[in-house]
Amino acid sequence: MAETLSFDDFLKVDIRAGQVVRAEPFPEARKPAIKLWIDFGPEIGEKKSSAQITAHYDPQSLIGKTVMAVVNFPPRQIGPVRSEVLVLGVPDDTGGIVLISPDHAVPAGGRMA
Repeated sequence: MAETLSFDDFLKVDIRAGQVVRAEPFPEARKPAIKLWIDFGPEIGEKKSSAQITAHYDPQSLIGKTVMAVVNFPPRQIGPVRSEVLVLGVPDDTGGIVLISPDHAVPAGGRMA
C-alpha cells in the first residue's frame, strides 16, 4: 500500500472522463503501446497519450470509449510522442492493463468526485 495522503492532497489530482476520438499503433515505443487522442470537453479540449494497453485493446476498438485519465501531470516525452495525460488502468492476473471506465454515460471532461 502507498503512503497515506490527506484528502487535500488527493483533491490536487485532477482525474477526468474523456472520450477516445483517435487511436493508432505506436510501433516506435519500447514496450507495445497505443497512441490515443482523447476529448475532455470544451474546458480541457483534446489531449494526446501513449498507453501500454495492447494486451486487451486494439486501436479501432478504442474509438468512442470513455476512459479516465489524470489531466494535470506535466507532459512526458515518450519517444516521438508527447504524452499529455495519464490514462488509468489496472493490471489483470497476467499484467495486461484493463482501462478504468465509468459504467454509465458521463460528459467528456467530467471530474471524478
